[in-house]
Amino acid sequence: MFIDEVLIKVEAGNGGDGCLAFRREKYIPMGGPYGGNGGKGADIKFVVDEGLHTLIDLRYMKKIKGAKGENGKGKNQNGSNANDVIIKVPLGTVITDHDTGLILADLKHKNDEVVVAYGGRGGRGNTAFKTQSNPAPNFAENGEPGEERTLKVELKLLADVGLVGMPSVGKSTIISKVSKAKPKIAAYHFTTITPNLGVCRTKDGRSFVMADLPGLIEGASLGEGLGDRFLRHIERTRVIAHVIDMSGFEGRDPYEDYVKINKELANFNKKLLNKPQIIIANKMDLESAKENLEKFKNRVDVPIYPISAMNDVDFDIILTKLADMLDTIPSIPLYDEDAFESHVLYKFKKEEPYTITKENDEFVIRGEEVEKLFKMTKFTTEEAIQRFAKKLRKMGIDDKLIEMGCKEGDMVRILDFYFEFK
Repeated sequence: MFIDEVLIKVEAGNGGDGCLAFRREKYIPMGGPYGGNGGKGADIKFVVDEGLHTLIDLRYMKKIKGAKGENGKGKNQNGSNANDVIIKVPLGTVITDHDTGLILADLKHKNDEVVVAYGGRGGRGNTAFKTQSNPAPNFAENGEPGEERTLKVELKLLADVGLVGMPSVGKSTIISKVSKAKPKIAAYHFTTITPNLGVCRTKDGRSFVMADLPGLIEGASLGEGLGDRFLRHIERTRVIAHVIDMSGFEGRDPYEDYVKINKELANFNKKLLNKPQIIIANKMDLESAKENLEKFKNRVDVPIYPISAMNDVDFDIILTKLADMLDTIPSIPLYDEDAFESHVLYKFKKEEPYTITKENDEFVIRGEEVEKLFKMTKFTTEEAIQRFAKKLRKMGIDDKLIEMGCKEGDMVRILDFYFEFK
């Protein structure tokens, strides 16, 4: 089964919890803190596997979750890091953050890999908080939560030349003649229901990859026929080869076919019309083909190569022409740099780490920084609670709550937990 698009949720592993422990051994007075740090949670990583040609392995994975790092232990023993989760995908896979629309990676080289969700760092044990003013801290951290994302994973085939055209114009026959690809060929529409790739070689030893895409019809970009499901596979090609039934055997006009296909390409992505094109005028062995070809030439300013795919006529000329074109056409990145998610190391303007709203007589605090602080706090000792409150005060949350009219005894909520304001 050919699967070229999946939606999947990934959840990196949480960091292991830090340990709260003290050294209590005979003949060692005032042993002090003795709790180790937790291990790092598992990253979720996508890696190219050239042996794969479909995303079927991801089809039934609704969620991929990384393991939690090992908790810290007594005697200052740190927990082990969790092993990363490796997801193998085919060459040409594009990974997009479904919520933001930004591209995380375009895996178009054989050794490409990308971390799509980072595991949380391990929580610090109480030994890490030892200071001169607090030589025996009575608190430790929980592990940092791992990143969570919903990803759109798409396969966009890596081919140099894309064969496009109406159903049953001979695309599959052509690729079967010029390469070792063995597509299904039959005398009915939509015989080809998945793209086929073939390696073509010229007489002078040059080679390139050709893709035979399922037949398009008018309205394909809107979902008609096989729809726009396979149009994405032509985005990477450097040359578009229109295959046109020049005989008009099915009562269609060859020129109208050419116009309709270009219209569908433009509706899907206007950049496709900027790609170099050639026209392969097929079925020249049938009646009226030569007459139609002369009319066609008068209306189109694109190189035209008449052939009869069934009779193996003139394939070498076309392969040489395509190879010559590819020698002069540089590889252009599929996406602009603005489409990729960037990791900003420095920000000139510090963003507010929280927001506070009043909902149903309670004050709700939201914000990634505040929520992470809450999740990493172990509310098991009075000292840990005081540290959490001090951090909120330092962030300006107490002053903001008072400014918004929060009084002693009012309820304050972070996530699903309630606190009484004092």
